[in-house]
Amino acid sequence: MTTPPALKLVREGATPLPRVRELDWSILMARAQDGDANAYRRLLESITPYLRAHAARCHRNPSDVEDAVQDILLTLHAVRATYDPARPFGPWLTAIARRRLIDRLRRQGRRRSFETEFEPTHETFADPPANLEDMTRIHEIAAALDRLPSGQREAVRLTKIEGLSLKEASAVSGTSVAALKVATHRAVRRLRLFFSRGSET
Repeated sequence: MTTPPALKLVREGATPLPRVRELDWSILMARAQDGDANAYRRLLESITPYLRAHAARCHRNPSDVEDAVQDILLTLHAVRATYDPARPFGPWLTAIARRRLIDRLRRQGRRRSFETEFEPTHETFADPPANLEDMTRIHEIAAALDRLPSGQREAVRLTKIEGLSLKEASAVSGTSVAALKVATHRAVRRLRLFFSRGSET
């Protein structure tokens, strides 16, 4: 698959940071690492417009932009302890944002390669029984997911529904890659048993 042109927009240095702002962010992050919740809140509020501008270079849809910003903020929260206050904050933040945006664009590209453009002939509303059957299946899947232990349910949501890699899911959830592998494997096995036997084991 060729690299989408949008990937060029998240290269190093695409959005330079004013030095004063970057220094403020470094100070706020250092305070946040020491447990200052107010400094952490101020930091997140201050970096959000920067991240939004960064994301807008890659996404045209406003909802995609906001989803991307939330994705970056979640990742930042998960890895905040890795920031070294002795080093500049800007490159650290930009690297996280760039990786998350590239990952999102790649996932979207993979998804779109399996999608076809919607046409009026694709509508299925003319056959109510077929749609009701699909809705029943969706409710069965939702019910089966609800019966999973919380750890397994979260592992399935992150890796199978949201399509995150194990490494990404680990960063978001704070769970180790090994634990996520085990939880996902057990969840899939339980779901298969549920649908093959009509009940959980």
